[in-house]
Amino acid sequence: MVTGIIGKKIGMTQVFGADGVVTPVTVIKAGPCVVVQTKTAQGDGYAAAQIGLVEDKPAKVSRGLQGHYAKANVPPTRVRREVGISGDGVTAGSEVLASALFADGEVVDVIGTSRGMGFQGVMKRHGFAGGAASHGSMFHRAPGSIGASSYPSRVVKGMRAAGHMGYDRVTVHNLKIVRVDGDNHLLLIKGAVPGPRNGIVLIRKARKAKPVRVPQVETKKGKK
Repeated sequence: MVTGIIGKKIGMTQVFGADGVVTPVTVIKAGPCVVVQTKTAQGDGYAAAQIGLVEDKPAKVSRGLQGHYAKANVPPTRVRREVGISGDGVTAGSEVLASALFADGEVVDVIGTSRGMGFQGVMKRHGFAGGAASHGSMFHRAPGSIGASSYPSRVVKGMRAAGHMGYDRVTVHNLKIVRVDGDNHLLLIKGAVPGPRNGIVLIRKARKAKPVRVPQVETKKGKK
């Protein structure tokens, strides 16, 4: 089976538990997806599956990609991603559903593209404190000195400066799935995930899942 699925971020809401506790969740429309191509260790050097997100309107693709999809006998998709394979049974043309892949309470990793914020200064981009806000200080939001004059007579690599902010690939690890709605292909994931509304995300099984801590029981002789 494949280890991930493509989804579209719908937005955030909250879920009330049986004990009345409110949990903030991100709603993701995960899939349905189709397997467009499979890669094997013998032929490609690694095992993976290329999946495509099925949308209401088929995508317009080039003639080369039309043959690529026709080989798998699936409709063209606008979004394609590669995910890992666990075990056997993955063939081109098969369907990938969130309800078959994930369960309530499971821990996943979510990969998305963060919001683009354009060109930003050092205060917003790196959290610089800035200068005095009083009138006449002449130093409010400037970066300040960027290097020494005599030695090394250059700007040191890695210096934090103003520049493009956001629109980066971001992976958030170990997010808990609160609820799986198989009928509507929805995943309710606890917390926030990267990207704006309607942004494309990839949900995969957690690779760095934290071990479950077993609570210690007090006995007459001590902790057990």
